[in-house]
Amino acid sequence: MSEALDEASLARLFTAARTHNAWLDRAVDDDTLRRLYALASMGPTSFNASPMRLVFVRSAEGKVRLCEALLPSNVAKTMAAPVCVIVAHDRDFWAQLPTLSPHKDVRGYFRDSPAFAGETAFRNGSMQGAYLIMAARALGLDCGPMSGFDRERVDACFFEGTPWRSNFLCNLGYGDAAALFPRNPRLPFETACRFA
Repeated sequence: MSEALDEASLARLFTAARTHNAWLDRAVDDDTLRRLYALASMGPTSFNASPMRLVFVRSAEGKVRLCEALLPSNVAKTMAAPVCVIVAHDRDFWAQLPTLSPHKDVRGYFRDSPAFAGETAFRNGSMQGAYLIMAARALGLDCGPMSGFDRERVDACFFEGTPWRSNFLCNLGYGDAAALFPRNPRLPFETACRFA
């Protein structure tokens, strides 16, 4: 683990990777999605809580339901994507802690404080969502993460009666590189970082 990845690997994960809005007509199979989750689930979370929950929306019926909650600018690309994953978090993640973190029973920290549980679920689920994007790129998939949707409508449509809540959406598949926009700039180190 002490050696840096080679430049080709870094390019695949970061420097050459892009947000895709157009998709090739190529399906993403179940095995790839299972591998994707397996990789993303290995990233660190508080107490190994692993609150991320995923819904892989692939069916025409599922896409129609989802698109009713999207901003108009996100509809066409989501309908064209092989998969749109709803990246969510489980506010009752703590119920799984005896399995995920068996060395100490910390369920009470979260069970007795719904606000703390919600904050922890959102923060750690967000981190896991980022791991998901990196895992997808590592498996040769392209990603199109989005936040332009009505969370309440998605939650009502897909999670009613459950403690799951949506965080963001991410189209997955094999992107059409010919449709990429020019890359936008990033902030320099001096603007975004400081030493303390």
